[in-house]
Amino acid sequence: MASRCIILICLSLSAVNGVFLELDQDVSIPKGWKHLERLSVNEDIMLTFVLKQQNLDILKEIFYDVSDPDSVNYGKYMSLEQIGVLIQPSAETQKVVQQWLQNHNIANCSSVITKDFVQCIMPVRVAEELLPGAEFHRYTNGHVSIIRSPSLYTVHSDLAKHLDFVSGPHRFPSEKMALKYYESKWKAANWQFHLGVTPSIVRKRYNLTASDVASFENSSQAVSQFLEQYFHPADLAEFMKLFGGGFEHRSQVDRIVGTQGSGKAGLEASLDVEYIMSTGANISTWIFSTPGRHESQEPFLEWMLLLNNMSSIPLVQSISYGDYEDSLSVAYMERISTEFMKAGVRGVTILFSSGDDGAGCKHVSKDVNVFSPQFPASSPYVTTVGGTSFKNPFKITYEVTDYISGGGFSNVFPMPDYQVQAVKSYLSTTKKLPPQTYYNISGRAYPDVAALSDNYWIVVNRVPMPWVSGTSASTPVFAGILALINDRRFTKGLPSLGFLNPRLYKLQQQKNDALFDVTEGCHLACIDDQVQGQGFCAAPAWDPVTGWGTPNYPGLLEALGNDK
Repeated sequence: MASRCIILICLSLSAVNGVFLELDQDVSIPKGWKHLERLSVNEDIMLTFVLKQQNLDILKEIFYDVSDPDSVNYGKYMSLEQIGVLIQPSAETQKVVQQWLQNHNIANCSSVITKDFVQCIMPVRVAEELLPGAEFHRYTNGHVSIIRSPSLYTVHSDLAKHLDFVSGPHRFPSEKMALKYYESKWKAANWQFHLGVTPSIVRKRYNLTASDVASFENSSQAVSQFLEQYFHPADLAEFMKLFGGGFEHRSQVDRIVGTQGSGKAGLEASLDVEYIMSTGANISTWIFSTPGRHESQEPFLEWMLLLNNMSSIPLVQSISYGDYEDSLSVAYMERISTEFMKAGVRGVTILFSSGDDGAGCKHVSKDVNVFSPQFPASSPYVTTVGGTSFKNPFKITYEVTDYISGGGFSNVFPMPDYQVQAVKSYLSTTKKLPPQTYYNISGRAYPDVAALSDNYWIVVNRVPMPWVSGTSASTPVFAGILALINDRRFTKGLPSLGFLNPRLYKLQQQKNDALFDVTEGCHLACIDDQVQGQGFCAAPAWDPVTGWGTPNYPGLLEALGNDK
C-alpha cells in the first residue's frame, strides 16, 4: 500500500487525472491499525466536501478587531447567520459542487447554516468515481473500525478551485490520549500523606472560594468527547458527592449534542466533564459527543460541523484532542483554523490541551531529528493550555513544569503579532535553548497558559481512580475558570471574553498577578546526543512549556472581569 506519493509522480498524474487537494497528507497506516478488507463497491460511505469560503481576509480582520481590548469593536460579536452571509461559498462554487454531485446521482446530502460544508452518503463505487485515486479499505485497532484510503485522491481540475479538501478518505483518528494513568505510582503511593489532586485542591491552589460559583442563568461551557469516549451521568453524580463539598455545584450536564453511548465510561471523557463542572461550578454544561461510529467520518471534523449548524453554543469550549502537524495536510489545518476564527467572531473561547509529548520528536534521517509540534494546539486562533505539577507533591505548593507538557513552535502557522514581543523576549534571554535546527523560530509558539496536569482523582465506571494525569486535566480546569469570569461579566452586561490571546498577552506584558508564573522545569523531547531528551525549559514570563503560567482567580477576574 502507498505511504506517500512521490511528489514528481503525483504531479505528473495530476495533469492526467485531476488535482491532488492534499498532496502533503500522510496516508501511511499508523502503528496499531490493521487492514481488514477492501470495501464492496455497493457499501455506503460518508464523505464531507469542504467548500471554499469567501472574504476570509475580512473575517480575519473582524476576528482580531473584536478580540482586541483596545479596539472600539471589542466584544461586538457576530451571529452564525451573519458570519454565513460573509463567508459562505460563492454562488458559482455552490452551483458547481451541486451539479457535480447531481451528475453522479448523489442525492443523500446535508449542509450547514454557513453553506460551506456538504456531507453526503453514497456507495463506494460512486465515491471512487468522484475521487480518482481513492480506494476505500476497512481498518481496525482492535476496538473500533474505520474506512480510509491508503492512496491520495484527486478531483477534476474544474472542481479544485471550489474545494479546500474532502473529508473521509484520509486521517486516521488520533489515539494519543492526552491522559495517562500511572498505575505504578498508585501502587507506590503513601496514602497517609498524599491524596492527589481533587476539586478542593484545585480551588485552593487557584484561590477560588466557596462563593466563586456561577450565578448568571445564561453562563455556559462545554467539553467534547471523541472515538467512543463517553462519560456516565452516574460517575459525575458520584464524583460530585465525593469531591464536590464546600461549594455550590451541579451534578448533571444540561445537554448532550450528538450520540452518547452506553458502554464503559472513558478516562478522558470522565476527567473533562468532572473538572470543568467542579471548577466552573454551577455553570450550564454541554457535552459534544462525536463517537466516530460512521466509519468514514473524522470525529474531530464532525464536532466542527456541529458548531457550524447551531446558532447558539456554549461560550467556553474545552477540547483535549490533538495530533502531530506532520501527519496532517496543510489544507486541513488551515481550514480547521478558519473554523476557529469563525467561533471567535461569535464570542466563543476555545481552549485546547497542548499534548503530553513535550516538544515531540520526529526522526528525519540518520542522526537527524526535529521537534514535532501538535495541532490544533499550534493554531494561532485558539488558547492552548500546558501542564504543571506541584513542586512538593505532598503539599499545595508553587508549581513547576510537568515534563510531559506539550509546547514549541508551529511548522505551519507563522507567529501571530500578539505574541511576537513575548516570544522574542524568551528567545533572547533564555540561556539554554535547543539547537535552532530542531524548531521553527518564526512559527506560532504555544502553549499560552497552563494549569495542574498531574495526579488527579476522577470517578469512572463508579470507581474512584487516582493518579490520572495529562494536559487533558489542565485544559478543563482553565476553561472552567474562564467560564466563571464570563459569568461575572454577564452580570455587568458585558460580552463574553471570546478569543482570549490578544488580551492575555497585552495583560501579561504589564506584569500583574493574574497568573502564577512558572519558572522551573523542562519538558521532554528527542533522545539524542544533541538535546538528550530535553526540549524547552520554563523561564520568567512567557515560555513554550507553561505559557504565561497558571491561573490566580482573583487577579485574573480583576484583569478580565471589566473592559476598562
